[in-house]
Amino acid sequence: MNEPILRLEGIRRELELSKDIRQTIIPNLSLEIGAGEFIAITGPSGSGKSTLLYIMGGLDKPTFGQVWLDGEDITAKNETEMTRIRNEKIGFIYQFHFLLPEFSALENVSMPMMINGRRSRKEIRERASLLLDMVEMQNKYTNKPSQLSGGQQQRVAIARALANEPKVLLGDEPTGNLDSRSADNVYQLFDRLNRELNQTIIVVTHDEDFANRAGRRIHLVDGTIESDRKLHSVPALQSQD
Repeated sequence: MNEPILRLEGIRRELELSKDIRQTIIPNLSLEIGAGEFIAITGPSGSGKSTLLYIMGGLDKPTFGQVWLDGEDITAKNETEMTRIRNEKIGFIYQFHFLLPEFSALENVSMPMMINGRRSRKEIRERASLLLDMVEMQNKYTNKPSQLSGGQQQRVAIARALANEPKVLLGDEPTGNLDSRSADNVYQLFDRLNRELNQTIIVVTHDEDFANRAGRRIHLVDGTIESDRKLHSVPALQSQD
């Protein structure tokens, strides 16, 4: 495996339901993810998949254990530090696109770079255009989310997640709201990003077809890794868009 981009050690996550009652979501989990891997995390509802993903991305903190991202221990970082780390190193894609409705596709993709403040206005526009071209949305720069299909909205969301060249791209059911053709197109896009840019991608999914086309599949049951296996790479199908 490549140098770990993410390392989780002895992760336990408990929820405090009341003063005397605690629910264990993840009892004790350790995991290493190499740079450039394409991973699908699967498991039944309530198995801890999304909790694990949010711990990886610093959106949730473990009750016990440590998380290293790109060689840095992020476990004890405060929210200000984590906001910076997430902006610079992590791209998130959710089941719902969360695009800002009043802004165009180009403006939505530009937003993380404007917050980051490391590029000029011209550079931001050029990179946002490049990313929209890469996800085959070159004719939709000025369209607002309401003027796009579900699959197109998710492509813009993926472009936005890539804005600051993240070390890790995290997806929580990114094809959950899409029809099978749009879902396949999103898979094609992830596969291309992984192969051509060596982008590390970790996706929580219920979609068996999607999961079996990733490079590695981790199956959770009751917050425990039941199986962790490398998958044979499947030749990409032709995009139908």
